[in-house]
Amino acid sequence: MHPPAVITYSTVMHWEKPAEPAPPRTLLAIGIAGAAGAIALPETSSGIGFFIVAIVCAIVAWRAMGRLKPWTIVWGTLSLSLVAVTVFRDAGWLFDACLLGAIAAASLAVTGGRSIWGMLLGSVTIVLGSVLALPWVVRGVGALRRKTTRKTLRLTNSLLISAALLVVFVPLLAGADAAFAKILANIVPEVDGDFTARTVFTFVLVAVGTAGASLVITAPPELPDEGRPASRLSVMEWAMPVGILVILFAGFAAVQFTALFGGIDYVLDTADVSFATYARSGFWQLLAVTVLTLGVVAAVIRWAPRRTSNDRAWLRGLLGGLSLLVLVIVASALGRMWTYQQAYGFTVLRLSVEAFELWLGLVYVMILVAGVRLEARWLPRAIIGSALAGLLVFAVLNPEKLIAQHNVQRLDATGHIDVEYLSRLSADAAPALAKLPLQHRACALSGADIRMADRSWQSWNVSRATARPILATNPGRCY
Repeated sequence: MHPPAVITYSTVMHWEKPAEPAPPRTLLAIGIAGAAGAIALPETSSGIGFFIVAIVCAIVAWRAMGRLKPWTIVWGTLSLSLVAVTVFRDAGWLFDACLLGAIAAASLAVTGGRSIWGMLLGSVTIVLGSVLALPWVVRGVGALRRKTTRKTLRLTNSLLISAALLVVFVPLLAGADAAFAKILANIVPEVDGDFTARTVFTFVLVAVGTAGASLVITAPPELPDEGRPASRLSVMEWAMPVGILVILFAGFAAVQFTALFGGIDYVLDTADVSFATYARSGFWQLLAVTVLTLGVVAAVIRWAPRRTSNDRAWLRGLLGGLSLLVLVIVASALGRMWTYQQAYGFTVLRLSVEAFELWLGLVYVMILVAGVRLEARWLPRAIIGSALAGLLVFAVLNPEKLIAQHNVQRLDATGHIDVEYLSRLSADAAPALAKLPLQHRACALSGADIRMADRSWQSWNVSRATARPILATNPGRCY
């Protein structure tokens, strides 16, 4: 048996296929995972079925990998935790975010990576491997067919005969007894063209994803974890632009502190803008500044020289000062958006970008910690890990319920409420929306009722189970 081809990354990623076809045990694992997807994946976005399929795929990967490394356990646990959100939350946008995060964490679990570039590539290896694995799997199926024994053929014939007998006798027994028919109806879904197409699609989708993970495990990529390249820059070449940014941010921070002590009236008198414009537009601009500065910091960390103690002192001083000033900008942005939401209502977008800005602040704190000793080998993992862990915490806090609660409180305080927006929220918000006055309750809860028609076991989750009795007692109709 030839060893699998080595996967290397250069300027353009190159991924050679393994020399040998996919072995029978890998094909069996792919089939098991695909069958789990066909059986358990619900039609709705979120539901306990997603978590069941994730567990099956995790077991398959574990059996293929053997002994697990500590970071594999960390990323794998984080991936399963993100998928587990679907057991509790109903919001479609939150499901999409957690599913993407879970795929990234699962990719890192099977590939690893330490540098920021290596981890970014590692987070998409399962997706890339799913495409590259198809010829490998086809060759494995061909090799398996050539090795098929007479005993295997007899077992296949036995399974086919068993299936044919079930097709004949199950309908007859169901027609003979209503109670037995009812039990079958709850267990076996109705089979029609749409159901068949969906079953085949989910089988193929999960099987292809499992094949990609199997390929990555069989032929693991060599991620770019090289050390920092030697720098030919002088202190002046990088310190001057960074120093200008520090002076600029220091001036902005001074204005922010003046506004803080002078109050909103001072800001409005000085800027001659409305409160809404000051809070809202200022937030997005400050968010852009925070993200762009992160790129500047990353470039300086990679290219700035640190040969002498003087080089290291300049690096600590300027990057430390820049990071501290950016934290002032982060605090200003968060304060603006929080004040704006208190005045004009909470929404998913406003709360999400505020959480993102809070995570960016955490990143700058980690940069400050890394700058104390100029040791940042742990930083890429900490940044990616904190992003995925932050997404998990955000989901656990139940953002749509928080949004609904704050808008209900705003109605009590101001008499204003955007019922049309609240009607777009999912079943996650139903317990909070049930506290609205009768004239608003029916319309506000209309969005939570969208996916209640699906009562299959695959789509069950805590939010829908909690919302059903609330919706059953909801008085009136939405006009």
